[in-house]
Amino acid sequence: MDNTNDNNNNNEKQPDPCCCRRKGAKLQCYDWLADLPEAQDDTEMVEVQFKNTRKGYYKNSTHIKLEKGDLVAVEATPGHDIGEVTLIGRLVLLQMKKNGVKTDNPDLKRIYRKAKPNDLEKFEEAKAKEHSTMLKARKIAEDLKLNMKIGDVEYQGDGNKAIFYYIADDRVDFRQLIKVLADAFRVRIEMKQIGARQEAGRIGGIGPCGRQLCCSAWMTSFVSVATSAARFQDISLNPQKLAGQCAKLKCCLNYEVDAYVESQKKLPSREVVLETKMGSYYHFKTDIFKRQLTYSTSKDVIANLVTIDADRVFEIIALNKRGIKPDELVREGSQEPVRKEFEDVVGQDSLTRFDKTRKKNNRKGKGNGNGVNNQGGNKRQDAETQDERRSQNRQENREPGNNNRPKKRNNGLNRNGNNNGGNNNGGNNNNNVRNNNSVNNNNKSKDKENEKPAE
Repeated sequence: MDNTNDNNNNNEKQPDPCCCRRKGAKLQCYDWLADLPEAQDDTEMVEVQFKNTRKGYYKNSTHIKLEKGDLVAVEATPGHDIGEVTLIGRLVLLQMKKNGVKTDNPDLKRIYRKAKPNDLEKFEEAKAKEHSTMLKARKIAEDLKLNMKIGDVEYQGDGNKAIFYYIADDRVDFRQLIKVLADAFRVRIEMKQIGARQEAGRIGGIGPCGRQLCCSAWMTSFVSVATSAARFQDISLNPQKLAGQCAKLKCCLNYEVDAYVESQKKLPSREVVLETKMGSYYHFKTDIFKRQLTYSTSKDVIANLVTIDADRVFEIIALNKRGIKPDELVREGSQEPVRKEFEDVVGQDSLTRFDKTRKKNNRKGKGNGNGVNNQGGNKRQDAETQDERRSQNRQENREPGNNNRPKKRNNGLNRNGNNNGGNNNGGNNNNNVRNNNSVNNNNKSKDKENEKPAE
């Protein structure tokens, strides 16, 4: 049955040569031949991508007009699978050659048709069951006491097959597990072992740099990472900082190691000892970017550190080979460059720049016209002062000997405005003290006059 005309009629959108790569997708290949119409029809091979990292190459034997991003139904065992077209044309042959897939392989499968609404409904139903299936499978593996972890489940497009991705340190005998899973889910079971990095790529996450994990964003092949990559870059060999979320060495250690190796080839050897009239200098550290080396007068202890350029080191090594020892490591008359410290001119690096400054209410109260002075200037402060006075009175009343009776305030005046004549606890105490002082002063002056001898 030829579905060429039927599929061509359904395809109404025109190819966009500028949109050569889907944003946020993984395993992408930039189609730099997308603007050449003749390059799109050179071959009938098509690259189809499935969930996350699984790809395949299929024959378009019915010559269906396909574009990047189309959902197609492809041949599978058993049934069919639903995938997305990620590459067409001449670049597919280059990708097959890169991945070691031969075009004359008889096992290559073909594309059936573009996905129909019925196919997409089954596909969505199968995808909805993946998470619950993974949780049940983990429980079954735990009950069977298998030392393995099921990290992901992928259903085929028609729902007749399920692929279980697991991670294990040792070899696992999961024959009994396959039987239990087949009875529980009534599908064909396929087990695939993946590594810790592949699992981290499938789960995803945010790295310590603040960006999406490279293994889940764009990395397709995982190259082994050694601790020598950290040594070349003068990184501290701290396992907690060098390990990623997969508990393996970070893949980003290999990104710049080649540049560091090439730069170190242009620097003098670290094993060479520099001889001067002041003594011998041993290598301490190297700044690859500034091409500066720091030397110490002691091999075991940090002492008398001197930093010089790589050119000066080569010059001293050449002099030592000729039996000449310079006076010092630093050239005579050379001055060290002044280092400019970082200055925050704009003020955008302050941690407290967004904090709101609190305004203090220092306004003093004004008189109310009757001679009464408001201490706070408002009702709130008056209420606070009244509360303070009440608390003070309560404390005075609670003192021993007061019999818990409140003290009466006596201003020295009765109702008629006359002086009580008694010893008041209020304002009369001050008057009595003043009167007593004046009387005492008068008595002293009289005594002095009596003591003077008569003339």
